[in-house]
Amino acid sequence: MKVLISDKLSPAAVQIFRDRGIEVDFKPGLSPADLRGIIGDYDGLAVRSATKVTRELMEAAPRLKVVGRAGIGVDNVDVTSATARGVVVMNTPFGNAITTAEHAIAMMFALARQLPDASASTKAGKWEKNRFMGVELFGKTLGLIGCGNIGSIVADRALGLKMKVIAFDPFLSEKRAVEIGVEKVELNDLIARADVITLHTPLTEQTRNVISRDAIARMKKGARLINCARGGLVDEAALYDALKSGHLAGAALDVFETEPATDNPLFGLENVVCTPHLGAATAEAQENVALQVADQMADFLLSGAVSNAINMPSVTAEEAPRLKPYMELARLLGGMAGQLTAAQDGAIRAIRVEYEGHAAELNHRPLTAAALAGVLAPLMGAVNMVNAPVLAKQRDIEVAETTVERSGEYQTLVRLTVVTDSYEKSIAGTLLAENKPRLVEIKGIAVEADFAPHMLYVTNQDRPGFIGRFGMALADAGINIATFHLGRSAPGGDAICLVGLDGPMPDGVLAGVRGLPLVVQATPLAF
Repeated sequence: MKVLISDKLSPAAVQIFRDRGIEVDFKPGLSPADLRGIIGDYDGLAVRSATKVTRELMEAAPRLKVVGRAGIGVDNVDVTSATARGVVVMNTPFGNAITTAEHAIAMMFALARQLPDASASTKAGKWEKNRFMGVELFGKTLGLIGCGNIGSIVADRALGLKMKVIAFDPFLSEKRAVEIGVEKVELNDLIARADVITLHTPLTEQTRNVISRDAIARMKKGARLINCARGGLVDEAALYDALKSGHLAGAALDVFETEPATDNPLFGLENVVCTPHLGAATAEAQENVALQVADQMADFLLSGAVSNAINMPSVTAEEAPRLKPYMELARLLGGMAGQLTAAQDGAIRAIRVEYEGHAAELNHRPLTAAALAGVLAPLMGAVNMVNAPVLAKQRDIEVAETTVERSGEYQTLVRLTVVTDSYEKSIAGTLLAENKPRLVEIKGIAVEADFAPHMLYVTNQDRPGFIGRFGMALADAGINIATFHLGRSAPGGDAICLVGLDGPMPDGVLAGVRGLPLVVQATPLAF
């Protein structure tokens, strides 16, 4: 086995490979052309963020079996192409949590006491004590948007500063909130109450611009905002206007919508503290992620063990051919349930997976992990089959499996049920000829439908004329319907439309559909 390290990693990572009998070359700074020229000799590639692992690079690497990313983000890796070529992509999602949390606390202090400007002024030979009047953090209310691994560490540090901590996180249970000493609140409540708001959530379609212009308008006058999570969570234009007008006292930003951020209107404001994406930039964090990625890659290359894989389940070579279509079915069911849950209120309390018929005879662990990853990914971002069960456990989500060996209407059936604070929703699917996943039931209503890359899920009241108005609304907007599936609980009762589309549903058209008479819910789905 032979591994190439193409970015700067700790020498200890190099030694891990050598100690375990794996040949390793350390060659950071290669040009893309030079990297393509030598990658064909390697079974593994370890990177940070500088190396771009593209489809073209992987096409030049017939031996490549695994790409290890020392860090959480895999934006520089073409995961789709890697999956198609059978290349496992691993990351290290928990190696820099403390470092990022400490950076958020440091930014909060810098903002409260205007430390960067005060330092620059003093070094310039000025002595402007009256200019830099700060505020105490003691007794202030800190609002956490996201209270997972990093957010909970920030909460612990803030409580040590005698701040009051409130948190919004769809996965935060009341029990967990009590354990870490925070008050669980809804997002609107947090925005209205917090003196300081700090973001610790992944960037997904549900969290993009979570700090919108409207949200900023509802923040307390004089509040402060900190973002050490992801660019795109904050409407930067709206933030600029609020800071310029004095509605917000200040903002501290480590991440930006466009990076590298070399030119941004926010840079011209005195009440803004900026750093160049330094959340994970400590010696300890770099060491941790380097050691973790080396261990994970060595385990995989030597024994086939998989840890923190983005695109591969924990499955033995013997099980893989039989489990593959079932894992795809579980992933699709989970993805649909997760997207529908993300569109509604309420924390997830339980996820139940039922296997019936042939499905009951299988190894359920990878199937349930695939279903969990599908449910959690739309709400949390970087979730995979390996870490999904851990993340569910950390958030007190009860996961239960049930097997029914006898066959019912279908020879094989997988049913997924999601329980939240406000509802219980089940989705079921089967495998048709050639092991093709098919949706057969939603909320107890029979709906025979194939999964499509883009779909629109609509619940409505079953009344004459609705289908015509609905179809006309899509036609008038130029939306082509690829497939159309209907189901209802009873004549005149609850009904479901599941529409396959040729592409994503435009927001303006979606708003029009939601405004149609009899529509209860309309949610775009992507698989």
